[in-house]
Amino acid sequence: MARTPASLWRILHRDQRGLSIVEFALISPVFLTLLLGVFDIGHQLYARSVLEGEMRRAGRSSALESAVAAKQTQLDEDVRSQVLKVAGGGGTVDFTRKAYLTYQAAQAKAEPFIDANNDGICNNGESFDDWNGNGQRDLDGARTGQGNARDAVIYTARLSFPRLFPMAGLLGWSNRVEITSSTVLRNQPYGDQAAVALGKCL
Repeated sequence: MARTPASLWRILHRDQRGLSIVEFALISPVFLTLLLGVFDIGHQLYARSVLEGEMRRAGRSSALESAVAAKQTQLDEDVRSQVLKVAGGGGTVDFTRKAYLTYQAAQAKAEPFIDANNDGICNNGESFDDWNGNGQRDLDGARTGQGNARDAVIYTARLSFPRLFPMAGLLGWSNRVEITSSTVLRNQPYGDQAAVALGKCL
């Protein structure tokens, strides 16, 4: 006996078989994206924690008198080795060291000058403190490297690595994670600071 459309509709309307599969198909993409996002953020936080810990350790060792250039290179390699174990393949770590005479100089960055004519510009033979000894006034007067005794040093590492999970595009994220960590340290007073040269602005 043929079923009428109305009776067929009543049968299908009451039939709940396969409903959970449909619900799972609707929910699972959102749930999996959320889950992968949580794992990705957790991995980033762990990588940042390891990087900052290694930078503090290397920074303390860098401030010692015995931290010659070869030792500093080894410290950088130690940090790189530990961090890349966490970051995974395809990661890179780059380091910079900038030395200033004092913490205040590191904060101000620009080399100070005597503004005799109050125009806010170093010119007309006005004197300035040539912190890095390059003969010209710089907006960042840092010397590259670890500097001398008593210098304040900003030691920075930049970590870049590919994300663990291929879902960055779904959330509008970059395919690579970039993490920067800096530590400020003061070299031990194992000698006298280098004298500051005076320069003249043209």
